[in-house]
Amino acid sequence: GLMLVDTTFETHYSLADLAKQWRIGRETVRRLVKDEPGVCRIQLGKKKSMCRYSVPDSVARRIHTRLFNPAGALKAA
Repeated sequence: GLMLVDTTFETHYSLADLAKQWRIGRETVRRLVKDEPGVCRIQLGKKKSMCRYSVPDSVARRIHTRLFNPAGALKAA
């Protein structure tokens, strides 16, 4: 079955962190992470747009692997 990993004590990244690290736009990062399991979405206000994403290290690695070596990611699955 699906194993739920506890990401509480992992390093968490913001969209800006990942955008800088991966050298891609923040909006691109947002689209990559928004539906990813394990990503925390922190609502900052009443408006839908007012939220912060917090991406655990393990999730960031998974997205990065899929993004930058798609062939490798398929083999590993």
